[in-house]
Order: sequence, then C-alpha cells, then structure tokens
Amino acid sequence: MLPQRGNWPKPVDTPLFSCYNTKRYGVKMTIKLLLLKSGEDLIADAQEMVAGEGDERRVIGYFLNKPCIVKVRNPNVLPGQNTEEQKKAAFEVSLYPWMPLSADKVIPVPADWVVTIVEPVAKLNEMYTEDVINYGKDNQSNSTDESTDSNQSD
Repeated sequence: MLPQRGNWPKPVDTPLFSCYNTKRYGVKMTIKLLLLKSGEDLIADAQEMVAGEGDERRVIGYFLNKPCIVKVRNPNVLPGQNTEEQKKAAFEVSLYPWMPLSADKVIPVPADWVVTIVEPVAKLNEMYTEDVINYGKDNQSNSTDESTDSNQSD
C-alpha cells in the first residue's frame, strides 16, 4: 500500500513519477523501439524509471532521451496490388521528433502507456544514432579543429 500524504479529508497518494522528482535514474541506457497505447512507434535512448529498493524495486515508467516517431511507408506498393515482389520491396522510413515543442530532452513516460519494447533493426538503429544522437557532433569537432589551427598560425 502506498503511504498517504496531505491533511485533506481524502489523503493524496504518492505521485507516479516519484523517481523522476528525486532524480534517481534507472539501470542502463539503450536504443529501443517502443509501441505506445496510442499506436505510435517511438525510437529513443530508453532508461527504466524505478521505484523502491531491493525486493520492492519495480519499473514504473521509462525516461526517453531524444524520442522520435518512426513512420514507415512502402512507396512502391499501390492499392490493390499484392504480388510477392511488391511485398519484398524496400520501405521508406522517416524519423520525426516526438513532442517537438518540449524544452526537455528527456521525457518521462508511465509504464502503463508502453505496450511493448523491442530492439530496432540494425539499419534503424544506425539511422537514429547518426541522424539524432550524433547530429551536429561532427560539425562541432570540425569547427574546433579549424579554430585550433587558426590559433597556431602567426
């Protein structure tokens, strides 16, 4: 049973995101593909949000770092055509920021909103890592190299 708080006639239960409020983070961070109740496919660096200690430890949600919606479409297949070759045709995958107007890079999601979590295929993992996680890192290192070189000249 959750401890009750407050001095109202109906006490308040402990908040769902208690770990988020105390900044205790989960075990490890990995790139995962998540299916939400809303039907959205997300890819993100996912980290468990845990509550309790020892035997009382349980996952109450997930911290999603730089989450993106994964949109998949097959541009080669036209409605009404179901040949085997068209079923094997390549897919077009696009990544869009999830909650793009949020100032937060890490977004908490309650566990009951996650239907399942799986490993993304290698190509999707590579696409997410290059286009989202490492976006701008190469440009920043190149610009610092150039400024270092210009500082060394007479």
